[in-house]
Amino acid sequence: MLALRLTRGAHPLVLARRLLVAAASAGVGFLLLCALGHALGHPEQASASALRLLWCVLPLAAAVQFAVAVARTDPSTRPRPGLSAIGLGPARLTLLAAASTAVTCALGSAVALLLYLHLRGDLTGLPFDGAAAGLLAGDQPVPLAAVLTLLAVVPVTAATAAALALRPRTAPPAEDVKDETMPSGLPWGVALVAIGLAVETYAGRGGGGDGLPLPGRFDGSPAAVLAGWVLTAIGLATAGPALVHGCGRLLQTARPGAVRLLAGRVLMTESRRVGRPLGVVCAVLSGLLATASLYESDTGSDAFGPLTGLGATLILACTGATLLTAALESRQDRAPVTEALVRVGAPPATLRAVALLRAGVLLAVFLPLTWAVAELAALPLRG
Repeated sequence: MLALRLTRGAHPLVLARRLLVAAASAGVGFLLLCALGHALGHPEQASASALRLLWCVLPLAAAVQFAVAVARTDPSTRPRPGLSAIGLGPARLTLLAAASTAVTCALGSAVALLLYLHLRGDLTGLPFDGAAAGLLAGDQPVPLAAVLTLLAVVPVTAATAAALALRPRTAPPAEDVKDETMPSGLPWGVALVAIGLAVETYAGRGGGGDGLPLPGRFDGSPAAVLAGWVLTAIGLATAGPALVHGCGRLLQTARPGAVRLLAGRVLMTESRRVGRPLGVVCAVLSGLLATASLYESDTGSDAFGPLTGLGATLILACTGATLLTAALESRQDRAPVTEALVRVGAPPATLRAVALLRAGVLLAVFLPLTWAVAELAALPLRG
C-alpha cells in the first residue's frame, strides 16, 4: 500500500520513467505470450517453441536492467535523515523499491495480457479484434496457469534484481564512494569479446548448426551465434568502465585547461556507473549493425517479422533508456559540485563545454568500437 501511495504522489518525471518501465514489461510479456501462442498452435514443434521462449531472455534482461536503473534513481527510495525513526531504514527502503518495481512491472504484464487476448479475438468490441488469431493460436483455449506464470516472470525478476542492487551494505559500492582508481575489468572484457567473436566465427563457418527460431520470421540464426553475441555483450559491459576511465585520464594529459580537467575528472569519477550501460548499448548497436549488414541484400521483408522487430526495439530502447537514466543519476549526484562552481563564478558556457567535451570523447571512442565489433561479428557470417 505504501508503494502505491508513493507511486501516486511521485514527481511527473519519476512517473514517466515508471510508465516506461511498465511499457517495457508489457512488451516483454507480450513476446512471452506469443511464444506460448506458437506452442499452442504448433504442438509438434516443441523444440522450436522452447527456443523462441529462450530468445525472449534478451529483451527480458534489457527490461530488467532498465527497471533496476529506474529504481536506483527513484527519490522516494533513497535514504534520508529521519526516515529510520519511523521504521524506514535502509532495509525497508530496499523492500519498498522492490515492491514499487514489482507493481510497475505487474501493470505492464496486465496490459500485455489484455493485448494478447484482444489480438487473439477473446476480447471483442475494439478495433483489430482477432487480427493475429492465426499467429496466437486463437482457436485453442488459453492455459491460465501458463499465462500467469509467464506474466509473473518480469515482475518477479525485476523486483529481485532491484532488491539485490539496492540492498544495504556494510561498505558502500564502488560507484557510490567516487572511486577514481582504474577499473580492473578491461582484460576480462577484452578476453570475453575475443571469445564471443571466436564463437560466432566458428558457428558461421560450421554452417550446420541448429537454427534458433526467433519471434517472427527470422529463423536462420544458429544458436552458437547468439551465444557468441551474448559473450561479446558481457565483455563490452565489463570493459566499458575501464574505457570511460581511460577517456577521462586521456583528457587530463599534456597540461590540461579547466575544461579538459573538469571533463576528465567527471569521466574518471563516473566511469563505473556510466561505463557498464554504455558498453551494453555498444553491444546492442553492434549486433543490430551486423544483422542489418547480413540482411541488407535480402529480398522483401521476409527476413524480419513483426515480433522480431518488437524484440529488437525493446532491447535497443531499454538499453538506451538505461544509459540515459545512469547519466541522469550522475548529473543529480554532481548537482552540489555544479552549484558550488556556479557560486564561485564559473561561466555557464564553461560547464556546457565540459559536457560537450565528455560526450564527444565518448562518441569518438565507442562509435568506432561499435563499428569494429559489428564488422568482425558479421564477417564470418557473410556469403
